[in-house]
Amino acid sequence: MPPRVTFQPCGWQRNQDTPLSSEYDFALVNIGRLEAVSGLSRVQLLRPGSLLKFIPEEILIHGRDFRLLRVAFEAGGLEPQAFQVTMAIVQARARSSQARQYLGITPSKAGQGSGSRKPPIPLMETAEDWETERKKQGARGWRVSTVNERFDVATSLPRYFWVPNRILDSEIRRAFGHFHQGRGPRLSWHHPGGSDLLRCGGFYTASDPNKEDIRAVESMLQAGHSDVVLVDSMDELPSLADVQLAHLRLRALCLPDSSVAEDKWLSALEGTRWLDHVRACLRKASDISVLVTSRVRSVILQERGDRDLNGLLSSLVQLLSAPEARTLFGFQSLVQREWVAAGHPFLTRLGGTGASEESPVFLLFLDCVWQLLQQFPADFEFSEFFLLALHDSVRVPDTLTFLRNTPWERGKQSGQLNSYTQVYTPGYSQPPAGNSFNQQLSVWDWDLRYNSAQILQFQNPGYDLEHCPDSWLPRPQPSFLVPGPPSSVWLFSRGALTPLNQLCPWRDSPSLLAVSSRWLPRPAISSESLADQEWGLPSHWGACPLPPGLLLPGYLGPQIRLWRRCYLRGRPEVQTGLSAPIISGRAEEDLGQFHPFWITRC
Repeated sequence: MPPRVTFQPCGWQRNQDTPLSSEYDFALVNIGRLEAVSGLSRVQLLRPGSLLKFIPEEILIHGRDFRLLRVAFEAGGLEPQAFQVTMAIVQARARSSQARQYLGITPSKAGQGSGSRKPPIPLMETAEDWETERKKQGARGWRVSTVNERFDVATSLPRYFWVPNRILDSEIRRAFGHFHQGRGPRLSWHHPGGSDLLRCGGFYTASDPNKEDIRAVESMLQAGHSDVVLVDSMDELPSLADVQLAHLRLRALCLPDSSVAEDKWLSALEGTRWLDHVRACLRKASDISVLVTSRVRSVILQERGDRDLNGLLSSLVQLLSAPEARTLFGFQSLVQREWVAAGHPFLTRLGGTGASEESPVFLLFLDCVWQLLQQFPADFEFSEFFLLALHDSVRVPDTLTFLRNTPWERGKQSGQLNSYTQVYTPGYSQPPAGNSFNQQLSVWDWDLRYNSAQILQFQNPGYDLEHCPDSWLPRPQPSFLVPGPPSSVWLFSRGALTPLNQLCPWRDSPSLLAVSSRWLPRPAISSESLADQEWGLPSHWGACPLPPGLLLPGYLGPQIRLWRRCYLRGRPEVQTGLSAPIISGRAEEDLGQFHPFWITRC
């Protein structure tokens, strides 16, 4: 476990049946701000390495997870201890900041546990993992490519990924060079109905591909389908700067020391635009889900960097379209494949590098998942407490999962742990199974951080077994595209499909998708304008039955709610009625939540 600071109030004993972590326990990396207070006006902000200038009467620990802990020191001879305790925390934070190469839980520590371990979640670090998942999805027209096995195509891509069967690795190597950061088109998910969901970076229009390279790129994008839909992932969604600003405003508003008056709190919440961003993500993911399930076609998510919004949309589309992704195992596998293995820059986006590109896109995704869990409580096997545990694991990293930006960095770090050969060493070969850095523990090893009673709460007691993947039998779906010639290409933007003359930008003019900048702030769609709009593509369903397993969430007005148990956890008066103190209390809470839902289904 990472270094922590824990307080034990007089007469307090921790209940092992309590959900997740204690309110008096903070990992040092989870401390966002530390303040020493004396009297009514003397306040000192203590940064790592600071020197305390007075003896404090209390200290305030502001957590990155929206918690605030006030520690008051009793008068009467305890002042020296107050100074020592405060400086001990300051010095520990300084050592923790210097040790940014923290390696997480090592396999030796894991071996201290007793009993056999559960099968791990596939980390998608071996060709076998990718082949197993390909067969599970039934993607017969695709194969596992080893062209990036040494990360010499793109260090931000995984070692292995799925490409069409007929495309040679030599063609992939050349074609990927014409995409931003070498992130060419790869398969994200194969729908059992026949459609394929792909993702890729923006076209690198400064390149000058030959005819063979253009044909290879077009073949990968079409993936053997006559209909191809290009989706601009950055269109209608917030920029990374917008997400960061909204999260900062939300955090400032939800902390216990917020100065916003109660009668202006809801308007201030709307002013953060966080819920608007959640709404926009769900709306776009819903439209893309209909594109994927309504007809056999290739749907391509294109984002300039292919490491942020593409992962968010691809994950949401699979959650909306595939019941298997809503199981506990399936959701963890989804996050591992579409976020961790796909190269989402967790360390940079969560502020671990001090760069200006901080933006909690993954936390925005978790909020979207929570919204789905509230609207479809019987369709998800995992509970809100699992999402909270994952949310807090991002802020309190104790494994390499969220401590690196790319699979290459994780592989390099794992190599230091296991004396593993560097990836660029001549004569490289696949390591033996016994030395594989699958042994490096991941965030999914919950039993090393939570007891069995807490892990039990990850299960959703209202999960309907009728939604098990075995009962998911896709059938041919109606088409809503205007009939077009073979190999027709469409651009999906702002809820509408527009025909395109070509797939690649190099034949005539630069692509619209290639020139967009992910860091240029764009105006988000307001809740008022959304309320005046009807569903785009889903409105065409009419009396037709929805595809089996497809969820279409509401996103208008009060249908999008604040995740109070997460964001308001630092306000005990607001948490009343939200946090069940023990598991038995939580069972009663869940029964009350599912009762209205079951009545409407009967």
